[in-house]
Amino acid sequence: MPASYERAIVWLRRDLRLDDNAALAAAAAGSRSVLPVVVLDDDILASPSIGAPLVTAFLAAVASVRDSVRAMGGDLAILRGRPSDVIPAFAHRAGVQAVYYGIDYEPSARTRDREVSAALHRDGIHTHACLDHVYFGSDEVQRVDGSPFCIFSAYRRAWRERARRERRPPIASRAALRGKLQAPSGNADTGAMPRPDELGFSSFALPDAISEAAAARRLAAFASPAGAISDYARTRNLPAVDGTSRLSTHLRLGTLGIRTCVEAARRLRPHISAAARASVDAWVDELIWRDFYQMILDRFPHVAEGPFIPAMSRIRWRRSPEDFSAWCRGLTGYPLVDAAMRQLNTTGWMHNRLRMLVASFLSKDLLLDWRLGERYFETHLADADLAANNGGWQWCASTGTDPVPYFRIFNPIRQSETFDPEGAFIRRMLPELAAVPAPYIHAPWTMPPHVAAASRCRPGRDYPLPIVDHAAARGRALEAYRSARAFPGGDEAAAQGPRGRSV
Repeated sequence: MPASYERAIVWLRRDLRLDDNAALAAAAAGSRSVLPVVVLDDDILASPSIGAPLVTAFLAAVASVRDSVRAMGGDLAILRGRPSDVIPAFAHRAGVQAVYYGIDYEPSARTRDREVSAALHRDGIHTHACLDHVYFGSDEVQRVDGSPFCIFSAYRRAWRERARRERRPPIASRAALRGKLQAPSGNADTGAMPRPDELGFSSFALPDAISEAAAARRLAAFASPAGAISDYARTRNLPAVDGTSRLSTHLRLGTLGIRTCVEAARRLRPHISAAARASVDAWVDELIWRDFYQMILDRFPHVAEGPFIPAMSRIRWRRSPEDFSAWCRGLTGYPLVDAAMRQLNTTGWMHNRLRMLVASFLSKDLLLDWRLGERYFETHLADADLAANNGGWQWCASTGTDPVPYFRIFNPIRQSETFDPEGAFIRRMLPELAAVPAPYIHAPWTMPPHVAAASRCRPGRDYPLPIVDHAAARGRALEAYRSARAFPGGDEAAAQGPRGRSV
């Protein structure tokens, strides 16, 4: 079929790669030449929810995709300003007839894209929004009556059933672009990559390379018969073990496509044991969670500002800047909580099991508003994503899409004993506890004086005493949630049953 347009722009956002890129493939199929563009959005850069790790990772991904475009004979335009101003202006300069981009479900992104599209349409330029950041769109997995699923287990069943019927393999976008990538005229749009400090952010040392090639290598190593995916169901909860994919930042920035991940799992299953297939399925479940939270954000945009369950806005959160500061700095006196926060602060990433633990500790043990933690994560994670971050925090705070009510409260000592039994991760992140014997590593304040002296770690001096007693804090949280009357009726009785124990 002949191309509809002489020239088109592809506005890259959450899809900073050439392979498996829906917008690039659609533009290549619909136009004779393609101009890729990235916008350094002033509104986003000025947002208090953006931090140095994400900006650093984003710039690394942009630099990588620019190198890839240049290697194919084109170039990447890097624009700075409000998209509704700079995209139409660039489109006019370049003489294009269409702009392609990937769909973004964040409420502010929806508004931004409407504004850009309206400005382009006034100039007679067509726009094409392409599904790319998720496997299934927010309206593709839903109930028969068209209403959204609000419980993950039901959504997962429907997602998997649709995936069985409708395979979506990776898109051969790189091949489609051969001979079509064009360099913008003029050097102003293809200048040097800015540094984070030039955008108002401090430098941050990411532990891993962020590029399409790095993502492909990590996926290939993880999703192979000998890779960690084969034992994922067991090791994914052990922070001392490299048992997770570590692909979250790549998926967030789009240096790796979701279809590529699902296809890698699909191709691996016939070549591994039944036990390993269960682990592969457990990993795919995490990808489904990602789609689920994107759907929730799109269908229920109020979650970006408050609880999914409106009644939960009646919880009376404590105000304690001192406790929040201790949580942020990893000085709560609970070793696994503190180790997790030190991992976040130093690497821009946190193990998923630990994300749940520290979120439960903040919202339940400290009874501090979960939105404080959500915002802290936003500014300290290189994989910061509104949908996933908000969904995870609301799940832990019992304000979100979950059938389990407020009495799910993680016990920080029990979690530590279960998932870091020898304290290997704790010792790695908390050098002050490096010599504490294993029987005391999860609760160092219980060490006898002679053991503390031999360990060179005196609780209250070398490592803080717990800032809260878990048992007392659990009772306080239960009372606060009950008082909010968010779960009337039978849930009070249910809370007295076996599920009422902290985990």
